[in-house]
Amino acid sequence: MFQAIRYEKGGGVARITLDRPQRHNAIDLPMRDELWQALQALQDDPDVRCALFQGAGDEAFSSGADLQDFGSAPSVLQARAARQQRDLWGFLLTLEKPLVAAIRGYTWGAGLELALLCDIRVAAEDASLCLPEVGLGYISSAGGSQLLPRTILPGPALELLLTGRPIGAERALELGLVQRVFPAERLLVEAESLATRLANLSPAAAAAARRALLAALDLPLAQGLAFEAQISCRLAIVA
Repeated sequence: MFQAIRYEKGGGVARITLDRPQRHNAIDLPMRDELWQALQALQDDPDVRCALFQGAGDEAFSSGADLQDFGSAPSVLQARAARQQRDLWGFLLTLEKPLVAAIRGYTWGAGLELALLCDIRVAAEDASLCLPEVGLGYISSAGGSQLLPRTILPGPALELLLTGRPIGAERALELGLVQRVFPAERLLVEAESLATRLANLSPAAAAAARRALLAALDLPLAQGLAFEAQISCRLAIVA
């Protein structure tokens, strides 16, 4: 049913493949629409307990937004309305299932932002990560300026945002931008193993742990501890 992505599931894991290898899996409007549908299916399917994002082919996770889309909408207002009505990035933030990104090759712009919206990022040794938007005269619009300093230290985050210089997998690992690095031929095997392990967790406990940790980014310690205790109590009652 999809043209720009592939959606498969099994063993509690939904596998979402960005499938435009001829364009380095660049994200265009049809892909956005299909991702929106896939995320709705993922959210509503009780058999899916974890999602794994990957890119088709050997060259890219995603090279970012497809620049051929720029100016292709009938009007700026219609393009903006379409993005607001289908806020793909905001939708990803509301999901309460673990999300894994298996990245290799070009992981640029919106491709990197998509990966940043995942809980765990594993990379192949050939991965190239960057946010080039400032050099093109605009800024990240899928959360990069907010997600990056919540993932790595502000200094390296600002360097990445301002210079747009690509970094390799080992440097990304040093910064904490990815959690594991593997040879390219092992990436998907390792990512599948990780996703399966997450899918075997208690869905309620996994969702509770994610909510508690994300709250810690914005709450003072005392409020965060109270929030953790509240969630823990509710989880115990459900269990």
